[in-house]
Amino acid sequence: MVKIRRTNRLIGLIKILSDHPGRLFPLSQFAEYFGTAKSTVSEDILSIREALEDFKLGTIETVTGAAGGIKFWPFPNEIQENQVLQDLAQRFSEAERILPGNYLYMSDVLYNPQLMRQVGEIFARRFLNDKPDYVMTVETKGIPLAIATAQVFDVPVVVVRRETRVTEGPTVNINYVSGSNRRISTMSVGKRSIAPNSRVLIVDDFMKAGATAKALVDLTKEIGAEVVGVGVVIATAEPQKKLCDGYETLFWLNEIEEESGKIVLEIAQEKSKSKKRK
Repeated sequence: MVKIRRTNRLIGLIKILSDHPGRLFPLSQFAEYFGTAKSTVSEDILSIREALEDFKLGTIETVTGAAGGIKFWPFPNEIQENQVLQDLAQRFSEAERILPGNYLYMSDVLYNPQLMRQVGEIFARRFLNDKPDYVMTVETKGIPLAIATAQVFDVPVVVVRRETRVTEGPTVNINYVSGSNRRISTMSVGKRSIAPNSRVLIVDDFMKAGATAKALVDLTKEIGAEVVGVGVVIATAEPQKKLCDGYETLFWLNEIEEESGKIVLEIAQEKSKSKKRK
């Protein structure tokens, strides 16, 4: 086998790790792939870790034990994360986003792969210690966010439907009352989508009263899985008391007025760094 130069080996390692964030790689796998000793791979990983930390591009986690290895986490540092949130806050505060009925147009941001990748990294960092096995959302606007978040964790996405589909096979269904218009709605998820006793992270684009999030929590419990966290991009300041407790939001929508074109949006403090919003 032709000996691979260290520079090429480092580039290969970085490419593999960045393509598969959150995945556990045994050092033996890299040693076999590059045809070198595990000690050499360890030295390469150390160099990559130092470079990532120097340029604030992420971090490499070492998992010890017989089934151990390394994981790459592409988490932004505090300054980078704040820049992303400031940019999103500016976008969401544009007056032309106000729709009739005081709704906020968000689709262009939610379906922007680059922006959702950044938001997914932020959510993944905030829920890292919860170690989800799945990322769940409800169709349709939350799907890009769920995919971006799940990619960082290297876990599957579960999409909950508004109606039962024959292609999902056997399903679990629940009825719930919308917190905003008090209408009875239905949610459906395939029984094969989530293994029992799994850990589920719920993400969505928007929360007003919290009825949708609560329904997702109830549906997850009905399957026999555990909800380890709920994250939303924007939550309205009113009503203060949501039907779903313990959620994490990136922004608070304090005011939106169609006639004046006024949008008052603020970046929410991370719960680990602040007291629960009263």
